[in-house]
Amino acid sequence: MTADLLGRPLRDLRLSVTDRCNLRCSYCMPGEAYTWLPRPDLLTFEELSRLVDAFTLVGVDEVRLTGGEPLLRRDLARLVRLLAEKPAVREVAITTNGVLLAEQQADLRAAGLSRFTVSLDTLRPERFLAITRRDDLARVLGGIRSVAGTPGLKLDAVVVRGENDDELVDLLAFAREVGAELRFIEYMDVGGARRWSMDRVVSRAEMLARVTAALGPLEPLPGRGSAPAARFRLPDGASFGVVASTTQPFCRACDRSRVTADGVWLLCLYATRGVDLRGPLRAGDSVEALAARLRVGWQARDDRGAELRLGLPDRGARPLASAGDLDADPHLEMHTRGG
Repeated sequence: MTADLLGRPLRDLRLSVTDRCNLRCSYCMPGEAYTWLPRPDLLTFEELSRLVDAFTLVGVDEVRLTGGEPLLRRDLARLVRLLAEKPAVREVAITTNGVLLAEQQADLRAAGLSRFTVSLDTLRPERFLAITRRDDLARVLGGIRSVAGTPGLKLDAVVVRGENDDELVDLLAFAREVGAELRFIEYMDVGGARRWSMDRVVSRAEMLARVTAALGPLEPLPGRGSAPAARFRLPDGASFGVVASTTQPFCRACDRSRVTADGVWLLCLYATRGVDLRGPLRAGDSVEALAARLRVGWQARDDRGAELRLGLPDRGARPLASAGDLDADPHLEMHTRGG
């Protein structure tokens, strides 16, 4: 096991396959002007597969495909198959906005995809349009229903005060209907969250109070481990989670890192700099040499991004990066680094 300076192992890899997205969610992406990664810089499936081989040598056994919107990457099922066939990879999962899910889910499952996580912030068409700047809610709901009841299905809802925080109970009901576990996510001041402010954050404590008032007492579920969500059981037996990175960070248990679609390794979601892996990969480094780079990088890791942000005296005044910073370096954008 490769451990960092705080004793955290490296087990979970978030692998971005594209920075492009077919939605324009206000908490994730800027307006309509983007600096996309140059296409020649994007790693091929074979390059991504070699990187995963290197990561498995230092302890990774879970790979989650992210974006942007990963289903925009052509023939994604081929990459899923390459990864799922690796004996060291216990699970290949995906996080998607669901727009293209109905058309692709059968091929992905046949290729060996383990489970789906789908973003769903609202059940109201007019709100979906306001949040995503696209009129695709029906396609998203159809995509979710196409994988209803599949093992480990999760729905993610970013809760923003004044936008969708009155839909907690409705979203829980929909998750129960499709056999999914819902995870509420506190609004985070990362990447493209240019409109973030602390007063728009609905805390975990407030979410739990609202759900309790509407549905009855909640039972905290044990066994969280390194998972980002604290989980709770409702009186009817259904469960849900809350990812409270903003008000109750879980940095001390974090075992995940991220690779952007052009091969930048980010050791923390809040990292402002990353490690170039594309250069040595394309220069011919062996899998073992790449693994050595990863081992050195992880062993020096002491990142506690969300925890340190929480302690800043001006935390509520600004997001992680300014608009100028984001314009200058697209790797700071959430849609580039993956969620």
